[in-house]
Amino acid sequence: MRRGVICRNTFRKTAEARHDEPYSQRTRPSVEVNMAAVGALGRVARLASRLCGKQRLIFTASAQTRRIASCVDPAHGLTEEQKEFQEVAFNFAANEMAPHMAEWDQKEIFPVETMRKAAQLGFGGIYVQPDVGGTGLSRLDTSVIFEALSTGCVSTTAYISIHNMCAWMIDTFGDTEQRQKFCPDLCSMEKFASYCLTEPGSGSDAASLLTTAKLRGDHYVLNGSKAFISGGGDTDVYVVMCRTGAQGAKGISCLVIEKGTPGLSFGKKEKKVGWNSQPTRAVILEDCAVPVTNRLGAEGQGFNIAMKGLNGGRINIASCSLGAAHACVQLARDHLLVRKQFGETLSNNQYLQFQLAEMATKLVASRLLVREAATALQEKRPDAVSLCSMAKLFATDECFNICNQALQMHGGYGYLKDYAVQQFVRDIRVHQILEGTNEVMRMIISRNLLTES
Repeated sequence: MRRGVICRNTFRKTAEARHDEPYSQRTRPSVEVNMAAVGALGRVARLASRLCGKQRLIFTASAQTRRIASCVDPAHGLTEEQKEFQEVAFNFAANEMAPHMAEWDQKEIFPVETMRKAAQLGFGGIYVQPDVGGTGLSRLDTSVIFEALSTGCVSTTAYISIHNMCAWMIDTFGDTEQRQKFCPDLCSMEKFASYCLTEPGSGSDAASLLTTAKLRGDHYVLNGSKAFISGGGDTDVYVVMCRTGAQGAKGISCLVIEKGTPGLSFGKKEKKVGWNSQPTRAVILEDCAVPVTNRLGAEGQGFNIAMKGLNGGRINIASCSLGAAHACVQLARDHLLVRKQFGETLSNNQYLQFQLAEMATKLVASRLLVREAATALQEKRPDAVSLCSMAKLFATDECFNICNQALQMHGGYGYLKDYAVQQFVRDIRVHQILEGTNEVMRMIISRNLLTES
């Protein structure tokens, strides 16, 4: 069986248990789920052993009695196969990510080994082709997985999504030699990748980037810097947009630069409000010589490659927002059911009931739009770019509002770091900024409307 590929039709539940509770509400697992190994290598049984020691992968018994309301169930509309790997992602989030989410945030730990465990389940190259170690799933499948993983840790899942985007760019635009050289190690997460477009002087106006790449013999010599690079300094492969030609988008090319290349260095680790389980640094290029063979596509194709990567990246980051909002709706619901004021639980307060109803409605509406955009992108529909922008705009705005409202419902407790809700708020705030700000999303959507009319 291929490395890094999710074993399809393998994951079967032995009880009607859904793994939908946020980590702060879960009890000790007690209902086992048998993982029938398929194929001669018995891959799934070994994965279970690796991830959970001597125990098999399990789902919580409490999910039977405290399962999420059916109206916001993220499994709605999915095929049986999609429900199976969604279950695997929820389980991994609960067992491998959620117990460490606060520690990774507070100590700013980049959880390399946990991500490599995720890669063993096929999450290191979800929509990369199988011949180079990828899982070969669709954009919709990818969205489902990232939403589930984000319930365990948004910051870590967001980095995994960026890594997947870089691997896809190399897989899609690289030649056979480049795909074989880089993709297997990226899909297994033996090596990690970073996406390098933004510069200190070019954020939303990405086509104005100044990093130069001068052709000298069989190498490009790069000079410039990139800003706000996720994983910068800790990752191994840098997908860099640089200027090989004239000003504007058509003068930009895309190069893959490996860590350790002379002339490649990094700035200080940034102190951030959220996303603390992934390092962020400037990437500095000073007379950095990169082989011409490391160029993806033709000269001048780099901006197009970068934008195609971002179309999927916007779906990915919106999906991470969905996971945070999904968790926060449950946290808010459970808090209202137990917190008492004025002699009764908050769940009896009609204003808070209405607020919770609005949160649930916004969550489902966001999920539907994100999944429609993911399908459009997979099918290469003409409305895909606009739908990706709509999904990113709507989902990241509304999901932040959901998480923020959940914090408000917790009162003073929501502002304490002992409570997960505050970390979800901090971690998803940046989703309204990166992968193209939500103001740029509005520009893309309105441009499409006005042009086509």
